[in-house]
Parts: sequence; structure tokens; C-alpha cells
Amino acid sequence: MDMQPAGSGPAKIGRRGLMLVLSSPSGAGKTTIARRMLQRNTNLTMSVSVTTRPMRPGEVDGVDYHFIDRDTFERMVEERQLLEHARVFGNYYGTPKGPVELSLAKGREILFDIDWQGTQQLSENAREDLVSIFVLPPSAKELERRLHARAQDSAEVIAGRMAKASDEMSHYFDYDYVIVNHDVESSVHQVQTILEAERLKRRRQIGLSDFVRQLQEGL
Repeated sequence: MDMQPAGSGPAKIGRRGLMLVLSSPSGAGKTTIARRMLQRNTNLTMSVSVTTRPMRPGEVDGVDYHFIDRDTFERMVEERQLLEHARVFGNYYGTPKGPVELSLAKGREILFDIDWQGTQQLSENAREDLVSIFVLPPSAKELERRLHARAQDSAEVIAGRMAKASDEMSHYFDYDYVIVNHDVESSVHQVQTILEAERLKRRRQIGLSDFVRQLQEGL
């Protein structure tokens, strides 16, 4: 899409975008890391999911979620319009394929804050475009401390999150990269390094073969 005929000028190198997934147990820090990454990268946007749950006060349709009814969601599943989908607490969530494909074709990156099951579905449907990172806490004790420090959940809910964390962490081997979040700034730097390296992957550089051929012809 960015290539020029021979003799019309130097061939240009474009780039296909990528899907950057961050997963972790609750409290390990992926949401904070994701927020900092969005602030640092103007080419990086958060994936906007569709959901059947009711809109909450302060939410904006098309910004927080695309709010749709159950019939529409089921039709999207049947027509394979979703890259991944899941049922959570009786409501359905999914990632529309069309907007993601359009962003990737324009060379943009899409950030996903999803669990290992959603990541597995993305891997099955778009492996070449996927870069997945699992974020681990430095210790179980620190994970519990962070959950308490958020002051968002009861002791019972925190105990449930801690119990679930063990199962979530067992899926670390399904990811391309694993980082241990000792310090947020350090972790953001590591994710940024991964992103910059993945941007340079040969398969994402469109027009590279023409560029190299013109270089060879000029020797």
C-alpha cells in the first residue's frame, strides 16, 4: 500500500500495527502500566469492547464500551465479527474485529487489558498481530498488600482474588513475554522496550523488500 513503481522515487517502508496484550492477576499492576503506556504513546489506543451490560453513570457509549443488546451480540458471534468474547457475571463482552483490522492496517497499535482466556482467543484468531505480556507481582505478600491498599474490596473479596491469582499465574507460559512488577516505572520501561522491538519485526515492515531491492540496485 505504500510501495512505488521502480524509477518513481525511493520505496518507502510502512508498518502494520499490532495488538499489545497486558494480563495479570488483579492487583499486580497491569492497569497502571497500561495507563502510563497510553500516555507515552500517541500511536497506542485502548481497545473498546462491545458489551451487553447496562451503561453505568459517567460512561460514554463508544468510549468506555460499545453497548449493545444480547441479540446483536449473539449475531456478531455467529458471523465471526469478534476476535474474542466471554461471559462475565452474566454479561457478555467481546472485541469487534472490524475496528481492530482497520487500525492495524493503518499502522496503529491497540492495547488490550484482558485475561488469559481472551488472550488465547486472540492468539487463535490473529497470532501474527499479537504481542502478549504477562505481569507478575514480586511476591504473594506484596500482591495482597496492593489489594488492601486499593481500599476497593472487602476482606472476603480480596481473599477470593488471591485464590484466583494462583490459577491466573499458571498461564504465564502462554505469553510471549513475562515481567515482574517490582516497580511501576521500571515495568513501564520494559513494556515500552518490548513495544519498540516488536514494531521493528520484519513481518510488520511493509514495503521492506522493495526498499532493499532498490538499495541493491544502487550498489
